[in-house]
Amino acid sequence: MRSFSLIFKQFSRSVLLIACFAMLAIQANAQADAAKGEAIFKAKCTSCHKIESQLVGPALGPVITDETDDKFLVKWIQNNQALIAAKDPKAVAMYNKFNQANMSLFTDLSDADVMNIITYVRTTWKAQQDAPKAAAGTAGQAAEESGPSSVVILSLLGVIVLAFIIILVLNRVIATLERLLLKNKGTLILEEEPEVAGEPVDRLAGLKKLAKNKKLVFFVLICGTLFLGSWTFMSLWTTNVHTGYQPVQPIKFPHDLHAGAMKIDCQYCHSGAYKSKNATIPSLNICMNCHKVISSAYGSKTPSGEIHKIYDALGYDPATQKYDTTKAHPVQWIRIHNLPDLAYFNHSQHTKVGGLKCQTCHGPVQEMKEVYQYSPLTMKWCIQCHKRTEVNMKGNAYYENLQQVHDLLKEGKKVTAALMGGIECGKCHY
Repeated sequence: MRSFSLIFKQFSRSVLLIACFAMLAIQANAQADAAKGEAIFKAKCTSCHKIESQLVGPALGPVITDETDDKFLVKWIQNNQALIAAKDPKAVAMYNKFNQANMSLFTDLSDADVMNIITYVRTTWKAQQDAPKAAAGTAGQAAEESGPSSVVILSLLGVIVLAFIIILVLNRVIATLERLLLKNKGTLILEEEPEVAGEPVDRLAGLKKLAKNKKLVFFVLICGTLFLGSWTFMSLWTTNVHTGYQPVQPIKFPHDLHAGAMKIDCQYCHSGAYKSKNATIPSLNICMNCHKVISSAYGSKTPSGEIHKIYDALGYDPATQKYDTTKAHPVQWIRIHNLPDLAYFNHSQHTKVGGLKCQTCHGPVQEMKEVYQYSPLTMKWCIQCHKRTEVNMKGNAYYENLQQVHDLLKEGKKVTAALMGGIECGKCHY
């Protein structure tokens, strides 16, 4: 009997390990988001790559699917030149395989962003491969896959449920065997009183009996702890992270028309991004530079409803082309990108000194009908970008001045706070 109990304990441990691994697998599959990967792929990859066929670069579907080393793919997509310079055998082989064609660097993408792209490419390629098979087997059914397979997730959940049932059955078998052994030894066994038909069943007694089952209680506590722990961690991790936030603005400004179709530079409107801490909200007078002569986005003489909102806010009469300041009122724009007060971010430090494009943080604004928060803007996201971004000091007045300061320190000469940027306005006034 002891050997049987020992086997049961070992089996129970194995079942619990399988359940834990199943839950970890579910969580791992849920980390990569194919939908987010699609948005990034269309914004950054479609100019050179297609999933199913060669464009400027190779077809990504078979290449990424055949390569199983995700860590290598992440490093290759972020900074392939660094891998080639480091003589990484796999990177050099891939570089030579595709005729030593230089690939763009995407150091602004986080590891999670790249994994989202990889997941999107693999799932799309798999769907394209499965589509002919599905069409041949059942007409009208298309193979679609976005994110983790529901079959896999349900299978893993089924394993957990099956493990729970097996534990209950084995527990019942052990109890029966113990009763038989005791009966063979002549030990008196107290039988449970049979239920009498017509008498009410004591449900509370059944619950008390289950509560006394230590193995069942332990299993429930383990599952509850894992669930609550995961839920708490994810809730805390996403607190104040507003990726995808898209409020309804008082005037619907189409960025895809102005920044995309019209090719208007971002800093024509957000002029502060190049010279100050804040990108600044453009004044309506900037809008009137064009819309004084352009009534609508389509050249119509009658102003559209959104453009008329600009006229009303300025007190402008398009018929007389005069302003009535008594009718003017401010536009209550809703802030989208909002950092906590404890964080200091300087736009000019990134755009003018660092030479970054607006799309690095704000995403493909030129494709957005209405702007939304593209990046998570978390501390981890910023730190990852700072770790990957290489500093180009050549021809950059800021870093050349910094280099002069270092040279003075090496020579043992006097270095004042002014040389370190101590008299810049932004050091105190922000």
